[in-house]
Amino acid sequence: MDQKGTATLLELAAKSLLSNEPAAIHALEELPRDLFVPLFGAAFLGGHTKVLKELVRVWPFYCLHIRMSFREKSSYEILEAMIDGLQTLPAQNSSLRSILRFVDMGCADYLEVKNADLSEVTTLFNEMIHLTSLCLFNIPFKSCKGRNFRNFLTWLGRLDSLQDISLSLFYLKNQLQKLLRVLPPDVDTFYLSSCDLSNRDVTALSQSPQAAHITLLDLSNNEIFSEAYGPFQTLLENVSGTLQYLQVNNCRITDSALSAVLPALSHCSHLRVLSFAHNPITMPMLMSLLQQLTSLMELKHVIYPVPVHCYEQEDSHSRLDRQKLAEVQAQLLMMLQMVQREDMNWTTSHE
Repeated sequence: MDQKGTATLLELAAKSLLSNEPAAIHALEELPRDLFVPLFGAAFLGGHTKVLKELVRVWPFYCLHIRMSFREKSSYEILEAMIDGLQTLPAQNSSLRSILRFVDMGCADYLEVKNADLSEVTTLFNEMIHLTSLCLFNIPFKSCKGRNFRNFLTWLGRLDSLQDISLSLFYLKNQLQKLLRVLPPDVDTFYLSSCDLSNRDVTALSQSPQAAHITLLDLSNNEIFSEAYGPFQTLLENVSGTLQYLQVNNCRITDSALSAVLPALSHCSHLRVLSFAHNPITMPMLMSLLQQLTSLMELKHVIYPVPVHCYEQEDSHSRLDRQKLAEVQAQLLMMLQMVQREDMNWTTSHE
């Protein structure tokens, strides 16, 4: 029988075993070595986490190669099962001993980590250097400085294929320039929400090689308009040729700030989605913005803040007057109809 036929028979045997998970787990200690790899592949694709845990626990080879993209919930469950298996030694009376020493996850292209120390990220995922997308969420403040941050930058510098980076609740104040220096120059997606960014950081981004490639930019929950508007205005000018998605929610943007950056914003000719919810904007400013942005023919979705007059005390923390909000929505819709831009969808986060 040829090699292809043998492989097919092994795969069929593996699938047959998985039809009864308890029996498959019980049979592992008597399983021929040749069946481990096809069984792992079938269990992996089928999401048989219990079998995967036991397979890793008694893996009879030195290395385990894993090719997966950590995007879906099922991927996390699979990874968790394998980690549990690595942490559990076979029973003392077991006839089989694991000789696994190395797990290769270098082919993974997406990584998302939440609530972990930065040192854990660089230690556990040091060999994952083929990532195209990286998402780190809620990284402890203390771990984003000193040696931990320097080691993180060293690791980032090895990610030559990276295109998307998402750092949320990740302290980056006055450190963004260091990060940009080690990233590939063609990274085009930046989620930098709640990073305590300063105007210095915004300036660094506007002057970076990446600015000429950015298609998606999220700077929400950063007080980047508290000191000056110039850095953000320059940033908009430098990304105007490529930017498609912009989010600046809850950045304390005032009428004066929006008025200052509006000329640069109106030159972002490829903009498709704009979200600037939860900012203290008045109705006259909102109307002026709409008049300016209707010339952007690719812009289809705008998520705008509820004008301050719709709140009882002109404060977003006070009670919202739904009747006033309805009047705002009707007024904006009428303005869109007058300029024949019914294809634009203007909504608030309250809808």
